[in-house]
Amino acid sequence: MTKTKNNTPYNYDTLMEDLKTAHPHEPDFLQAVGEVLEDVIPFVNEHKQYRNERLIERLLHPEQVVKFRVTWEDDAGEILVNTGYRVQFNSAIGPYKGGLRFHPTVNEGLLKFLSFEQIFKNSLTGLPLGAGKGGSDFNPRGRSDAEIRRFCRQFMLQLYRHIGPEQDIPAGDMGVGEREIGYLFGMYQQIVGRFEGSMSGKGLSYGGSLLRKEATGYGLVHLAEKALTHHNQKLAGLSAVVSGAGNVALHAAEKLIKKEVKVLTLSDTSGCIYVESGLSQDQLRAIQAGKKQGQSLEMLAERLKLKHYTQKHVWSIDCDLAFPCATQNELNAKDAETLIAGPCKLVGEGANMPVTAEGAHALRQSNLIYLPGKAANAGGVAVSGLEMRQNAQHTSWSRESLAQELETIMHAIHDRCVEHGAGGQNTGYQVDYVKGANIAGFIKVADAMLAAGF
Repeated sequence: MTKTKNNTPYNYDTLMEDLKTAHPHEPDFLQAVGEVLEDVIPFVNEHKQYRNERLIERLLHPEQVVKFRVTWEDDAGEILVNTGYRVQFNSAIGPYKGGLRFHPTVNEGLLKFLSFEQIFKNSLTGLPLGAGKGGSDFNPRGRSDAEIRRFCRQFMLQLYRHIGPEQDIPAGDMGVGEREIGYLFGMYQQIVGRFEGSMSGKGLSYGGSLLRKEATGYGLVHLAEKALTHHNQKLAGLSAVVSGAGNVALHAAEKLIKKEVKVLTLSDTSGCIYVESGLSQDQLRAIQAGKKQGQSLEMLAERLKLKHYTQKHVWSIDCDLAFPCATQNELNAKDAETLIAGPCKLVGEGANMPVTAEGAHALRQSNLIYLPGKAANAGGVAVSGLEMRQNAQHTSWSRESLAQELETIMHAIHDRCVEHGAGGQNTGYQVDYVKGANIAGFIKVADAMLAAGF
């Protein structure tokens, strides 16, 4: 990275060029960093306590990256080898917190992107949570329960020394659900000889929290409703397109229907379903049950007599609200322009960085309310933090108490975005939520880093 004097203002283009040279094979990480620095650099240049201490350079480097071999045996007795990771990015405000992902696309650069985003997401919740992310290029799809158990136990045999209730508390992510968490946590417990809150997302029978599965999707809807209310609009009676058919998408759709929103779509790799009159709760429950059994939307649409399209793009459908909840970079600049030209009022990110850099730029320049993932999908980590609190207290809270806590946290996130989101790129609405989330998240972590000398 280019050497500069401590009191020299940052230059966005120079800093990004240096980062591209240093990280040429990590496009997701560079995209996430670029989006944050666009807002944070002007703010830091105006506040010498951050600029002179070179807080940006310090924030861009993980505190530790752990990489290890995972050797395991499949059902045929063949020895297989995968790579495991834990990126422990920042612990200035609390122990590392973030999910584990099992998917063939997992690599160090992807996990650096996810854990960098996690810094700001966790900061925005107001909870004392640092940021980390981990996982493996292991693919659980098509594997037997016994194979998954063997892999998880071998993975934890390498990871256990780097985690703990006051050090690093992993949770689930793509490919890591309650079953995998159970195998991982069980192995951890056997190795250390203690029952302690070293992981979240556990089953209810052994220290898990109610509302954990629903939290990300529900939190997304809470933030969207709060943003609409702030702009003198109502959620009830609107229509929404939702992409994805996983945990976040299905629970966002569930909450939207309860809020009297007409949910028009869901999607997966087989295509999308489109219900012009809106999905009913009964139809959604049937889809949720089918997805748990591994059925595609195409199969479920045929059984439920719903329209299914293999080519139709959910973003081409007229809607008031759009919720990308599938995967990163699923909504591009053309899709953004389609939404902007239509009746859409709000785009809320349920997935991590589901909008491309070009798409995000178009949305920020438009009259739409645009809620970034670091704010909009923070509900999951918020309830993970509440699970940690319950474990520390050796108690469990009611669903009603957790629901109220989640709504309170999401409303507080909204207010933090409003506080720091005025005067951004978006001229059609009162708040630039991307700017607000980036700056609000940065301030808390930066102040903690300065106080601790990180």
